[in-house]
Amino acid sequence: MAYSNKIIDHYNHPRNVGSLDKKDPKVGTGIVGAPECGDVMKLQILCDDNDNIVDAKFKTFGCGSAIASSSLATEWLKGKSVDDALQIKNTDIVKELALPPVKIHCSVLAEDAIRAAINDYKKKRAAEEQPADAAVK
Repeated sequence: MAYSNKIIDHYNHPRNVGSLDKKDPKVGTGIVGAPECGDVMKLQILCDDNDNIVDAKFKTFGCGSAIASSSLATEWLKGKSVDDALQIKNTDIVKELALPPVKIHCSVLAEDAIRAAINDYKKKRAAEEQPADAAVK
């Protein structure tokens, strides 16, 4: 199986590897796995007060395509609003990295991790705003 230069580059030089403080109310964390191959991906976003993603980090246990998909996703997330980030689809990742058909599940994992991180962030945000709303009633 031949890998594209973009996959090899993101695998050899992954961007945004690391972790953010998951207790921070401005951090959303998504942890997803792929049972078919054992890949596990943790993707985190840090948002500002306007729901814009100012940082993104990942840690992935998996193959080169999973690492490349995670790395690319974090690059694409930075600077986007949370709503715009939800528009990132696995098919976009497949095209950008030229993933082989047997590795498409890696791009699905990245999309799922993005959605999970955003959902976690939104839950934290809603919980943070709830006491203020309750005081108004």
